[in-house]
Amino acid sequence: MSNPTTTGLRTTFDFELPHGYVDDHGAVHRTGTMRLATAHDELSPLIDQRVRENPAYLGVVLLSLVVTRLGTVADIHAGVIERMFAADLAHLQSLYRRVNGLEETHSAMACPGCGITFTVPEPARERLGEA
Repeated sequence: MSNPTTTGLRTTFDFELPHGYVDDHGAVHRTGTMRLATAHDELSPLIDQRVRENPAYLGVVLLSLVVTRLGTVADIHAGVIERMFAADLAHLQSLYRRVNGLEETHSAMACPGCGITFTVPEPARERLGEA
């Protein structure tokens, strides 16, 4: 297996939350690191009972697997992610889509009649388990 450092592949991404996660002691944690998702990360939440009962919980479980650092929080698990403010959760979801190549893209198109060019959004690829 090649070393990500020597191949130029970036596998971790630092972030700063808009509000920050407030732990049980009242400390606010705003900075962290997320790693690229693996196939295992995308598949393993599908057998989680919480996800089976509520498919919307998939994002919470998935983020708990790929967020590797959040301030000084020692154990990042689904309970930490679900206690985040909505804006922070949305920030992490957006970062996840961006770093894993799941964002909407645009294609250049040209009108066959007049030749005017314009861009058309292409739908984002759906994540596994979100068909």
